[in-house]
Amino acid sequence: MSQSTSVQDPKEQYTKPPLPEQKQEVPGSSQQMRPKPDHGEQSYKGSGKLQGRKAIITGADSGIGKAVAIAFAREGADVLIAYLEEDEDARDTARWVKEAGRKAVLVSGDIQQEAHCQQIVQKAVQEFGQIDILVNNAAFQMVRESITDIPSEEWDRTFKTNIYAMFYLTKAAVPHMPPGSAIVNTSSINAFQPKPTLLAYAATKGAIVNFTAGLSQGLAEKGIRANSVCPGPVWTPLIPATMPPDHVKEFGESVPLKRPAQPAELASLYVLLASEEASYISGAAVPVTGGKPVI
Repeated sequence: MSQSTSVQDPKEQYTKPPLPEQKQEVPGSSQQMRPKPDHGEQSYKGSGKLQGRKAIITGADSGIGKAVAIAFAREGADVLIAYLEEDEDARDTARWVKEAGRKAVLVSGDIQQEAHCQQIVQKAVQEFGQIDILVNNAAFQMVRESITDIPSEEWDRTFKTNIYAMFYLTKAAVPHMPPGSAIVNTSSINAFQPKPTLLAYAATKGAIVNFTAGLSQGLAEKGIRANSVCPGPVWTPLIPATMPPDHVKEFGESVPLKRPAQPAELASLYVLLASEEASYISGAAVPVTGGKPVI
């Protein structure tokens, strides 16, 4: 008699609200979060889907980017870990990449600056020879109750981090990406269901879906695919760093599964979209929302 693989109820798989009230300074750190996020450190098992590939991942020090870096490495890819200034978190990501037997390259700096985005790409080419995967994942957000509460410089920072940098990095990377390469951009459920308290962030995430859809058509002739992932609530440092403690306590409660996702739960989708198993998927915006529809 064959034995069935044990499965878990997705509602109960991870911590559910109420979460501990907590507050961090922007941009936040995984090390200080309660509970600690799961990036797949103990659970993700690779099968060679990205063997020999060379990847750039922005925001790879924590959250979704960290989970993707760990998964990519275990699938056989070398990874450039681009991050702002969270050295401790970034070094921990690099440690997991190296433990998987792959090369980890750390590059810190502000992707709001086009020159820095160009330096990231140049460093990847210098270290790896080419770029097969670009994951534009880094993001900035702040919760504001009204449009009149949003400082103009914060609006600029949100757009420069979330969408300008995506343009700068993609423009610099494409000349170094051979046919068969893939670009995966992190958007959000806010692209389709914008929260008024995340006005600037939601606007950039809508722009990312549109940018990716146009980009995929423009790059098809080069044999480069581009897709976006649209997560719902995910337990990352952005949450305690940008939301009031009482909002953190309830985070993820509004989706049908009644909890936030852990970064580990998104990593396999990024692997799929970066791999040849997704050779006919381009221009898609893939929701990962805990059951909340985006139609």
